[in-house]
Amino acid sequence: MRWFKRKKKTEAGPPVSERNGFFSTHAISGDRKGIADRLQQKLSSILSQLPASVPFNGANDSLDGEGALQAPEVSADGMVSHSLFLLYANNGFIGHQMCTILAQQWLVNKACSMPARDAIRRGYTLSKSGGDELEPEALQLLRQYDESMDINGQMLRYVTFGRIFGIRIAFFDVCSTDPKYYEKPFNPDGVTPGSYRGIVQVDPQWCAPELDATAASRPDKPHFMEPTYWRINGRRFHRSHLVVFIPFPVADILKPAYQFGGVSVPQRIMERVYAAERTANEAPHLALSKRSTVIKTDMAKAMANQDEFEANLALWIKYRDNHGVKLLDKEEDDMVQFDTALADFDNLIMTQYQIVAAASHVPGTKLLGTQPKGFNSTGEYEESSYHEELESLQSHDLTPLLKRHHLLVMRSYIAPKLGIQPVAISHTWNPLDSLTTKEVAEINEINSRTDLNLANSGAVDQYDIRNRLIADPRSGYAGIDPAAPPEDEEPDNGEASAPDGAKATASGES
Repeated sequence: MRWFKRKKKTEAGPPVSERNGFFSTHAISGDRKGIADRLQQKLSSILSQLPASVPFNGANDSLDGEGALQAPEVSADGMVSHSLFLLYANNGFIGHQMCTILAQQWLVNKACSMPARDAIRRGYTLSKSGGDELEPEALQLLRQYDESMDINGQMLRYVTFGRIFGIRIAFFDVCSTDPKYYEKPFNPDGVTPGSYRGIVQVDPQWCAPELDATAASRPDKPHFMEPTYWRINGRRFHRSHLVVFIPFPVADILKPAYQFGGVSVPQRIMERVYAAERTANEAPHLALSKRSTVIKTDMAKAMANQDEFEANLALWIKYRDNHGVKLLDKEEDDMVQFDTALADFDNLIMTQYQIVAAASHVPGTKLLGTQPKGFNSTGEYEESSYHEELESLQSHDLTPLLKRHHLLVMRSYIAPKLGIQPVAISHTWNPLDSLTTKEVAEINEINSRTDLNLANSGAVDQYDIRNRLIADPRSGYAGIDPAAPPEDEEPDNGEASAPDGAKATASGES
């Protein structure tokens, strides 16, 4: 009966600080002075990495007397929530090494690599700039050099590691007799025959940015806060020799803190991935412990002989499953069993993973391979939005890499071998949708009816229709020889149907 005895008062010890949780929203102490100190430290850390700016005449609240960029003070009177501000301020640059560690996790790695695979899966077509077709020999050589230099693998790594690190730097390996070839701005005329050897990509931890005076202190210039040079292995590379992929850029004021890169996908989703994985791990625990048992008994008798009570309790635990026999005293014991409902727990798990998919700009139907749950969605809008994301990736990030690559291949190999002048190459990305056999047949059947109507109206003839079938890779007739007009059919030059008088008049006028 020691439970009913009064406990002795203990001396008050030092105050215990609140326990900080893993999530950023929990890592806030209740001490207001501590919050202000942490806030000031965070602001000082950001300000210490900002560049100096040239002051100018006139009032400007964003510059102090020394010309340094200032962040707005957060008032201590509660106008701005310190907890809310610190939630976002703590989401800073986590470091490139931490990004690679996080990318080992299966879901993070898949979120980084899947858009790269999907963007290059359907390939692209090459033509002259302006829409004219390339000569067959030049087109064949371009495809051979694309394969030998593994251009698809280069694009895959370019996007995948760009999303992992928040920045990806690639340069084009050109063997030049000029020791300062890379230090000078890029000049296409400096590419000699046989000098181009492929694309080289470098992780950002091996690259050091260098800014000249204009880039560091002139906001009115186009390349403000953009590194003029990148130093790689002791060599300086002018920015015109590089292609730089930054999937999620930051504002100029934060570029030094991110080492002139951007926000990485692992940084964006690491907290949400942790929450999703923890929620998924709860499923087997709940399945094994969803039934809880409560035994009502005489606790006075149980505590009077605690050893025997604990032995009986252990025996009860042994027979607790459905395969054992449970015995209770009819007069003194009573048992109540509570079951935890797991009907909607799968929706809870999938919703957490769909938040990860939203943060990584990959739809949950692609990232997880399942239908979305909890949002009353069929997945059609997500797929359409995802295709728009991939098209932007192709146009804004992959096309500049391909343009420089094919420019160097043309000047280094194609033009010297064929004895032609270098031509600019245009890239057209193939549609992202993969049609089924039935859909292709339905499209061809609709096209055939359209061709028949146009031919009956005289808008086109059978030769135009044949050429369209040859040019369409889905028609089933692509690659056949084009049909020539019959030998007895003379081309219409405008004189065959003219009367003799009109012909004589035309000759007389000329």
